[in-house]
Amino acid sequence: MPALRAQVRGVSKKMGRAQALRQVDALFDAGKVHGIIGPNGAGKTTLIRLLAGLLHPDTGSVSYSEGGQKFSSAQAKRVTGYFPQEPSLYPDLTCEEHLEFFRDLYALPQEEFEPRARELLQATGMEPFKDRAAGKLSGGMYKKLGLMCVLLNRPKLLLLDEPTVGVDPVSRQELWDLVYGFAGENMTVVVSTSYMDEAGRCAQVHVLSDGQMLASGAPQAVMRQFGVNDFAEIFLNHERK
Repeated sequence: MPALRAQVRGVSKKMGRAQALRQVDALFDAGKVHGIIGPNGAGKTTLIRLLAGLLHPDTGSVSYSEGGQKFSSAQAKRVTGYFPQEPSLYPDLTCEEHLEFFRDLYALPQEEFEPRARELLQATGMEPFKDRAAGKLSGGMYKKLGLMCVLLNRPKLLLLDEPTVGVDPVSRQELWDLVYGFAGENMTVVVSTSYMDEAGRCAQVHVLSDGQMLASGAPQAVMRQFGVNDFAEIFLNHERK
C-alpha cells in the first residue's frame, strides 16, 4: 500500500492574536522524509497540527491523496501517526503497558500486535526496558517510546513535532536512524526541527520563518537557491531584511 501524500495551499492560521502561518504552500510527497525547518516561533507546530487534522486553516486548504486517490480529512486521520513535542505519555505506565494501551486504542488484533511490538522493541533497543515506567526513562528513551507508540499502527503519514529537542547528540542520531529505518514507500514522514544541521538528513526540506514558507526542495538545492553554505545563514539573512 502506498504512502499518503499531503498538500497545503494558501494556508493562513491565527493562534490567538498571533499570525502563525501566512499563505503557506507546501507539498509533502509520498514516501519521503520531509523536514519543516525553522527557528522557534516560525509556525512549525501549527503546520504539523494542521497536517494532523487537529487544527483547521482560517484560509486555504489541506488535502491528502494515496496513489492518486483523494482522501478526506477523516480518512487521513485514521492512517496518520502524530507525536507532539510536549510530553504526552503516562509517567506511571511502563513501556509495555503503553504499547498495550495503544494496541487497544488502535483496536489491533493480538496476533498482529505481538510481532509488531516485538519488532519495535528490538529496533529501538528498548526490549531490556519494557518494564520501566515512562517517567523514569531518559529523554532519548522517552522519545523512542513515543515513536514506538505512533508506529504501532503502521501509519501512512508520520508527523513528528521536534522529536529531537531535549535529547543528547547520540540519542538524536538514534532517533533519525529509527525514522529512516521505518520510512519508505509505505510511509511519508514529516519532521519539524529547529536544529539547522538536521536539514541535511531530510530528502525534502520546507523552510519556514515568521509563518512564511521561504523555500521547499532538496537540501542542497535550497542552499544553492539562497547562495549559502548552511541553513542557519538562510534565517540570518532573512532576519536582516
